[in-house]
Amino acid sequence: MITQRETEILRELAKKHAECAADPVNAERTLRARDINDCKARRPMVWIDEIPWFEMDIDGQLKLHCEDDFARWMENFFRRRLFGWKYFQADMILEDAFYIEKSCFDSGIGMAVNENTIATDDKNNIISHMYLDQLDTDEKIEQLHCRVIKADKATDQFRMAAAEEILRGILPVKLRGRYIYNQPWDEIPRFRGVETVLFDLIERPEFMHKIISKFTEIRQSEMLQMEAEGLLDFNISTLHCTPPQTSDLPAPDYDGKNVRLKDIWYRGMAQMFSSVSPAMFEEFELDYARPLMAQCGLVYYGCCEPLDLVIPRLKTIPNLRKVGVSPWSNVNSCAEQLGSDYVFARKPNPAMVAGTLDRQAVEHEISETIEACQKNSCAYEFVLKDISTVGNNPYNLIEWNKITQSVIDRYY
Repeated sequence: MITQRETEILRELAKKHAECAADPVNAERTLRARDINDCKARRPMVWIDEIPWFEMDIDGQLKLHCEDDFARWMENFFRRRLFGWKYFQADMILEDAFYIEKSCFDSGIGMAVNENTIATDDKNNIISHMYLDQLDTDEKIEQLHCRVIKADKATDQFRMAAAEEILRGILPVKLRGRYIYNQPWDEIPRFRGVETVLFDLIERPEFMHKIISKFTEIRQSEMLQMEAEGLLDFNISTLHCTPPQTSDLPAPDYDGKNVRLKDIWYRGMAQMFSSVSPAMFEEFELDYARPLMAQCGLVYYGCCEPLDLVIPRLKTIPNLRKVGVSPWSNVNSCAEQLGSDYVFARKPNPAMVAGTLDRQAVEHEISETIEACQKNSCAYEFVLKDISTVGNNPYNLIEWNKITQSVIDRYY
């Protein structure tokens, strides 16, 4: 049901995207990102992601004009990418194709989240949650079951055909699979509540072992089904907001057709475990995640949690490649521990762009990281993410990028 006017809007946006994607800087950045993920020290990549787009519009450039749902989805993609390229490009990479992620059917695990929420801005998807406990007995754990996952090839074909019809002669349209993203300690609190989980880790450890064992069983089944259904991919555009390029994926014996677990990235984290001991982190997270990680080609671990005290334990993961260094991490300690063997994925503090921008504070944060990484021969990157707000001032983000690039220029 896409109209001629909608087609014209999309084709015009796609032409601009294709022109920007043809800029040689994209190839340079792709190679630099690959080198960094291969643990070679280079000028760091700077990426900006998880943006509060509802606060970012300048002169109506992000306003959608299409009405058809599929056309609006495409228009939204192009407008946001072009807007970022224009205003806070950093080291973003525009690909010379339009990718559609493979679809699948998912039966669920037999339980839905039950919660109360509070929102202060109906346009912002970052809201407060109070999760109600639905997993307080052995019987309720037994209600959980493994997902049934099936590739939805009909939907893929429909979307491919629709996009190809629109973009013919401008951009090729390609299908793209996924990597493994395992975050059980983000999922379990949604069925129980954060405080309940933390107390039970102390007071009912055996019960918590039953829960994490069930979630690990569910994830193992999901991983194997995704592999069997052809839903995996090493050719991804982003590894949870960070550059994914590397020379080490796929595995050397990849046949060029069937992407396996050992050909892709695994992404793991345990954000709520910032409040537990390293021993408890080992017992309830790593002991369960390690067998899953071992099946994948490379591992990227960490999100917003500080990992300073558990890096020695993370190093026991044979295929660990990238470690998140959050705003609450000790930068120097992390750099000393990671050295030249792992990628230092630095997450600057998004609070910097939430109100009045403090240029001196941004410069200090970036300089501190550069100096720590250079001293310890780290391959590293900057990824500003989790940006809940820019204080309704998009120029905060634009200026943050300018300051960051100017600081990096002093060192390279």
